[in-house]
Amino acid sequence: MVRLSSESSVSEKGSSTMEGSSLLLWGVLFGAVGLGFFTYGKKQKAPVPLFSGIALFIIPYLISNVYLLVMVGIVFVALPYFVRI
Repeated sequence: MVRLSSESSVSEKGSSTMEGSSLLLWGVLFGAVGLGFFTYGKKQKAPVPLFSGIALFIIPYLISNVYLLVMVGIVFVALPYFVRI
């Protein structure tokens, strides 16, 4: 029985490690896309890609849920395509 409870704690640790890895990888991906949007917006003087790029830099620091991070990141990636000023 003691063995079973220690295995469950190992599985919980593995779950949080996996979630931390996912957050890191999604954060790097959205940061790279944000860098591209920021550079494009700065050179073209386009405010929507510029601010979308800044938001993509910041959101991985503020959101700790993987699914919410992916949803918000996809919204900010798609925003410059749909909003043109």
